[in-house]
Amino acid sequence: MDPKIKKAIIVAVVLFLIFFFGGFYVYSQFYYHAETTATDYLNGTDDVNVSRVSNGLFLDGNGNDSAIIFYPGAKVEYTSYLPLFMDVASQGVDCYLVEMPFNLAFLGRNSADTIIDNSSYNHYFLAGHSLGGAMAGAYVNGTDKNITGLIYLSGHMPNELHVPVLSIRGTNDGVINLTGYMEAKSMVKDNFTEVIINGGNHAQFGNYGNQSGDGNATITAESQQNQTADAILKFIDYYT
Repeated sequence: MDPKIKKAIIVAVVLFLIFFFGGFYVYSQFYYHAETTATDYLNGTDDVNVSRVSNGLFLDGNGNDSAIIFYPGAKVEYTSYLPLFMDVASQGVDCYLVEMPFNLAFLGRNSADTIIDNSSYNHYFLAGHSLGGAMAGAYVNGTDKNITGLIYLSGHMPNELHVPVLSIRGTNDGVINLTGYMEAKSMVKDNFTEVIINGGNHAQFGNYGNQSGDGNATITAESQQNQTADAILKFIDYYT
């Protein structure tokens, strides 16, 4: 090959990589930040101790049998979900909130491995919001770990699942692909529980403000999260 052509190809590849990774980095810096209503819980409460673990936060309540490992939605700061899961942890189910690389769950699909390998609960439930739910489902379908169940918050389910599933969504969710959701739902026939929150939307499972493309909720985030926590606890109680 002509040295000049070879040099031109190398320069072109280098420039492509610079623009690609530079563009991705810039893209990743625009994400939904946790509101103070969420970050106020970083120091814990009288009922739940919050501590840092290698890939996120551990919410340690008074339970020791079951734990939830939660994958956040795409480009959503993981601490946004503290209010919801502080409620769950205070009622006997410890929770891990996973901090995903660049706030994108597909870059940390196997994050649950580290948590499971370094803890000793009898029951583990994978949970996720939106893209986080899709990645939680992909993890469960591809792991040899003993997972008791899956919890989707406005999540997209794979066509086949081999563990009990709880799916929670709001009637005013403007982000979820409802056609794809209904198709997947029709194929998940066994051990499937669906909870539809009247007036709930996509974003109010966390505390990070309004989300682009979402519908307007007609209930408060607190109400949506209370109903969600109740459904999660009932599901876990049934399968443990």
